Amino acid sequence: MTLPPGLRALCVAEDATVRAAMLAVDSGGATICLVLTEDGRLAGVVTDGDLRRALLHGAEMSCPVAPFVQRAPHTVAPEASRSHVLDLMRALQVNHLPVVEPDGTVVGLHTLNSLVGRAELPNVAVIMAGGRGTRLGDLTQNRPKPLMTVAGRPIIEWMMLELIGAGISTIYVSVGHLAEQIEGHLGDGSALGCEVRYLREEPRRLLGTAGALAMLADAEPGLAHPVLVANADLMVRFAADEMIAHHVATGASITVAARPYVHTVPFGVLDLAPDGQVRSVTEKPAMSAQVSAGIYVVSPEVVRSTPRGEPATMPQLMQACLERGARVGTWALESDWIDVGTPVDLARAKGQ
Repeated sequence: MTLPPGLRALCVAEDATVRAAMLAVDSGGATICLVLTEDGRLAGVVTDGDLRRALLHGAEMSCPVAPFVQRAPHTVAPEASRSHVLDLMRALQVNHLPVVEPDGTVVGLHTLNSLVGRAELPNVAVIMAGGRGTRLGDLTQNRPKPLMTVAGRPIIEWMMLELIGAGISTIYVSVGHLAEQIEGHLGDGSALGCEVRYLREEPRRLLGTAGALAMLADAEPGLAHPVLVANADLMVRFAADEMIAHHVATGASITVAARPYVHTVPFGVLDLAPDGQVRSVTEKPAMSAQVSAGIYVVSPEVVRSTPRGEPATMPQLMQACLERGARVGTWALESDWIDVGTPVDLARAKGQ
């Protein structure tokens, strides 16, 4: 099996020596060595600590490394999300988790700082976190909605981890209401493995879900790649890299993540003739529509054309593109999705 170069450097065979394992640890820079069977399956791992202890107990550099291998290491599947991996690392107090297929074949390695074999995207992202969160009432009087906790983590962090896991390493956060709390919590982003920069709105004159993009145009004057834009109050898992690739492939100016929304009318719906006579009655019908999921990919020229200093929403920006003949496309969002806008939504996100 062919391994990515960065991963190959971390691997040794089961019959390797202590010296070979130490060289793998040193060359890979990940404080771990993966021990593989002949057919590429994970036999175990050896950390730099394991090797130091072996030498302290009298092992020679030429000795087989096999006696010092951890034979049942914790691993994750290829489809494991970044957020799940980070939470598992923290729970297990480890800095690395091998990625293996169901048959035990090694395909990658998660570390706290990077994922071996996964290329970073050149795209930046913007998370809109400047709103007042008025639909949550008193809950957001003294705490911004993006910092509301779900499953032990602020909502905005869940979105950031999705972006980081897709290869986006630079994230702009648009802040306004209680901005100091968001900036104080996220800092420079290093705790999550990314770089966070801030687009600061005036709290008394918030710019809306699209207005902050004009500030991005000033912050990134050489912007050359589509921008991933997302609301900060979403609980969702999605492949940002696939959405960006779809946007590029279709040549759209804006691509919006779309999902079906089904509403059941809680009454009998009447179909009336022009003279007012009832032609039919449908009891509690379900009506379906495609709605925006609050996640967008925006081309650089649209970012640069956003009016400076004027409030704007993403629907308004999409409508402006349509009116000038630009393409606005969709990308199907098939995962579970919660817009944490009301106390009921927040409770649902928490599984209550």
